[in-house]
Amino acid sequence: MAPLIALLVGTALARLTGLAGISALDGWHPALRVGLAVMFTLTAVAHFAGQRRTDLIAMVPPRLPRPDLLVTLTGVMELVGAIGLLVPATARLAAAGLALLMLAMFPANVSAARRRLTLGGRPVTPLGQRTVLQIAFVAAAAVISFGP
Repeated sequence: MAPLIALLVGTALARLTGLAGISALDGWHPALRVGLAVMFTLTAVAHFAGQRRTDLIAMVPPRLPRPDLLVTLTGVMELVGAIGLLVPATARLAAAGLALLMLAMFPANVSAARRRLTLGGRPVTPLGQRTVLQIAFVAAAAVISFGP
């Protein structure tokens, strides 16, 4: 749920900043770019530190090699994508890349739900709820990629 909150709060604060006179954020489209960048920065940090990293490694389907390396690589891609979202010239491409990354990582969520993993002492997000969230995140990236 934290990524959704980061997306919503980041977008709202960026939009308010635009309304306060910062022309680069004057509109929903640039505010959404910031919100999505905040979300991906938050999720990327989890790929590198502490219990969240361990949990993400556990989510990687067992048939894939080097889950630790996969988690590191996806974290780097999320950070690069978040930076790309903040640069108007690269925002569309970054959003498209992040949408594809989310689709590529979704099987890990399916695998974790099917294996009934507990992460940080709590069960993983149920697959139905996770699917709805993933659709919302991919839709936000699509709006940036194909929007004005």
